[in-house]
Amino acid sequence: MPPFHIIIPARYGSTRLPAKALLDIHGKPMLEHVYDRACESGASSVTIATDDERIVEAAKHFTDAVCMTAIQHQSGTDRVAEVARQLDMNAESIIVNLQGDEPLMPPTLITQVANALAERPDASIATACHRISDNADIFDPNVVKVVRDKDDYALYFSRAPLPWSRDGFYLDDLGHWQCRDPYVHYYRHIGLYAYRNTVLQQFSDSKPCSLEQSESLEQLRVLYQGGRIHVSEAQSAPESGVDTPLDLERVRLLLRS
Repeated sequence: MPPFHIIIPARYGSTRLPAKALLDIHGKPMLEHVYDRACESGASSVTIATDDERIVEAAKHFTDAVCMTAIQHQSGTDRVAEVARQLDMNAESIIVNLQGDEPLMPPTLITQVANALAERPDASIATACHRISDNADIFDPNVVKVVRDKDDYALYFSRAPLPWSRDGFYLDDLGHWQCRDPYVHYYRHIGLYAYRNTVLQQFSDSKPCSLEQSESLEQLRVLYQGGRIHVSEAQSAPESGVDTPLDLERVRLLLRS
């Protein structure tokens, strides 16, 4: 297994769930559960990136690998890029961005994404997806869809139901969209990224593109600039992250079991 490093961006502020990185899940802050998943992946190092002293103090109970970053970052990716510079990582180092609200991310999937990048020198980024089984998810703008080519490289990411099935989409008697297209499968993008450090720094230094701003999906910047994103399929669908109080209760129940 090639060496790779994980950086976990964790901020204190959150519109829908304030201080969520520090919320308790069975006696530990959520961030510690994320850190545990990262350590289980076999990464060479795991570092927490934050701009808040409260997260630093909480993290010091389970690791010394915590870096303070600037407060003006617009995304977790920018925070990860700053920490990679602080740690003086090699240009070709593989860095995985594991978000601080993913306590149920399978460690095997983290490893899978890192390996996918290591095996493909032509890829700018590696990420993952899984097949959508719930018809409602196809039409849910909170579920990001990805369309891939024959070699599993991304063609496009969207919140819209892509590809649009001209003859397969229809409204049922209750006014809900349904899909009966036998020709195509739909895939949800999983927000887990592996970068080579040189690509990460270039991405962080570049400006958002119009597609990214329209869809609110920063990975579109890479495609817009001509980069290639490899998207491997997860063997099993991971649980989604924590954005709401309902998500938090769901995670508590799953981790208890």
